[in-house]
Amino acid sequence: MSQTLSNVLIHFVYSTKNRGVWLKDAGHRNELYALKGKILQDFDCHPILINGVEDHVHIFCDFTRNYTIKKVIGELKTGTSKWLKTMGSQYSDFHWQSGYGAFSVSQSKRPDLFRYIENQEEHHRVMSYEDEFRRLCELHGVAIDERYVWD
Repeated sequence: MSQTLSNVLIHFVYSTKNRGVWLKDAGHRNELYALKGKILQDFDCHPILINGVEDHVHIFCDFTRNYTIKKVIGELKTGTSKWLKTMGSQYSDFHWQSGYGAFSVSQSKRPDLFRYIENQEEHHRVMSYEDEFRRLCELHGVAIDERYVWD
């Protein structure tokens, strides 16, 4: 076959360092999501939905075949962290957690994940980020060591 084709759907999730509530301002959050979308596009990824709450973000995208997950996530975190620090002195100590979750998504689950990410505000009225992350890892068969997953 002379053409390379792919359809790799990925769900990324990661929090602010120590789950600090840095992202309270809805306007800044929306600008942050737009910047994340632009960074994804720069890496040939196609954002499907980016959303979150005050202490973490979910990114659902059609992932590239040209770059590694580590490279793209690194730039998403670095670029947005630098940008947030330009938004005022209240963000001068902002950092993302060092780790992240990256979960494959089947095409048949695309609508379900879209709704899940779209409804983050409502979802987190009853579930913490930590419980959500534990549940995602369990659903995807990813073992976590609680000593190292929360920074």
